[in-house]
Amino acid sequence: MKRTALFVLGLLAVSAGAFAQAPADAIEKALTPAPRNMKEGAAVIKFKADGTYDTLKPGTNRLVCYDRSGEPGQQPFAVQCTSVANVARVAQNKKFEAMTDKAAKQAALDAAEKDGTRAKPEFGSVWYTMNGADKDHARIHTTIAVPGATTQSMGLPSDNKQGGVWIMNAGTSTAHLMTPGS
Repeated sequence: MKRTALFVLGLLAVSAGAFAQAPADAIEKALTPAPRNMKEGAAVIKFKADGTYDTLKPGTNRLVCYDRSGEPGQQPFAVQCTSVANVARVAQNKKFEAMTDKAAKQAALDAAEKDGTRAKPEFGSVWYTMNGADKDHARIHTTIAVPGATTQSMGLPSDNKQGGVWIMNAGTSTAHLMTPGS
């Protein structure tokens, strides 16, 4: 009886240690793409299926990071950081991404863009995205949100033919600056 009780207590201690460790690992993983000078103060959240989220680590700056691994269309290792002002956009994106019919998804995105219900990202906010087969083979991609920006308003091209920074999805709420080599 004593051995059984000790075994059960030991098993509970190991299990509790594993659960206690899991959030720290999840936090560290989500923070992977964060710039070094912002990592310590960044918030980490975990999205739920309904677009709401739990805060795993409160932040002291405006950067928020989250894990996208395992979501439809994402690489096995997929994490992202952006401004806290963009959380509503991310939550809305998750609802659209949950739609399995591509035509219906695009129609919903187009309708939200047209009727003004598409959540806009914060102008000038940075998106640090890291994707790959695993952490060691993941690539960081950095974009800067410029909703509504066009070649005329920014003086930047709307394609990558010149080899420099360019506006992708110009004129939409999804407009963002693409940075070559990232």
